[in-house]
Amino acid sequence: MNVIDLFLKLLSYPSITPDDAGSLDFIANYLDEFEPLWVNEGGVKNLFVSKRFGEGEHLCFAGHVDVVPAGEGWDSNPFVPKIHEGKIYARGAQDMKSGVAAMIEAVRNAHNFQGTLSILLTSDEEGEATYGTQIMLKHLKSINRLPDYVVVAEPTCEEVMGDAIKIGRRGSINGYLSIKGKQGHAAYPEKSINPIHQLAPHLSKIAGYYFDKGDEDFAPSQLVITDIRSGMEVTNVTPHELKMMFNVRNSTHTTQESIRAFFAKTLEGVEYELRLTQGSYPFVTQRDSKIVRHISQSIQKLSGVQTKLSTAGGTSDARFMGAYGIDVVEFGVMNDTIHALNEYTTIAQVEMLYDIFVDLIENF
Repeated sequence: MNVIDLFLKLLSYPSITPDDAGSLDFIANYLDEFEPLWVNEGGVKNLFVSKRFGEGEHLCFAGHVDVVPAGEGWDSNPFVPKIHEGKIYARGAQDMKSGVAAMIEAVRNAHNFQGTLSILLTSDEEGEATYGTQIMLKHLKSINRLPDYVVVAEPTCEEVMGDAIKIGRRGSINGYLSIKGKQGHAAYPEKSINPIHQLAPHLSKIAGYYFDKGDEDFAPSQLVITDIRSGMEVTNVTPHELKMMFNVRNSTHTTQESIRAFFAKTLEGVEYELRLTQGSYPFVTQRDSKIVRHISQSIQKLSGVQTKLSTAGGTSDARFMGAYGIDVVEFGVMNDTIHALNEYTTIAQVEMLYDIFVDLIENF
């Protein structure tokens, strides 16, 4: 089975998160020369396969087999891959069964690696990710088998194949602001406390505020307001409360504490409550790390492209590796149709991704 045949096979599994639809059992059997380790929890299956070639370092490839729901309006069955003019259409084509197929075939064909090769796969990445990769990493740490380096094969390229890898990700802080007031008649504003009026003089200071200037690795951490609501949709009653929600994709320079300090200063004299939650924390792999250097060299050798090192975008399971201090990068095919109708990638991109992973393994 070559990488494209394997890719088509994986696409045929309707593995809508968190159901792997039998794909992980197939993979475990396909990699029959590797030792399987299962950690299943909360209705989620997680597979780790490994093979020790020698005394050297442990290189792991990681990803997920689950996909988001297909949605209505596809031109073909999203779980029956369609090939047309060099493109392969199916749910998960970019995100991320292309990466899974490339890593499996590359690792399966490795022969002269000097350390340990492994693959970590979950079926809980597109959902809450509560019982997925982080559960497996916790178990690997408990048995002293955490990898030294990880490549997460998420789709990363932007304009051409090979033009971007992720060396880190921003964190994500959600904010829930409540400004207290006193309801009253609009004709007697002096008898009420209007929370909208309380916020209004400060809104321009809050909206789009940059908490830091960013650095070589991260863009500035900006406050993005996502919702403001208040009142009863009538013209003669002032509201008793205003609620505002916001998000900050934060670098390593901005924390929950700095956000709280900003609101305490900006809203001084205003009665308010602020609740912050953090779904992910920022991390970065150093640019001179062995994994960054070697995968960049493999990409340039096989694609002819000088890849850029990025931390842009949302979150991925790489954040869990970063939390353990593992040097982790993300690299995969183009990401311009992820989660979209008629999601597709190309045969050429999948074959190149496989070749890059083979070169990385051979020269690591």
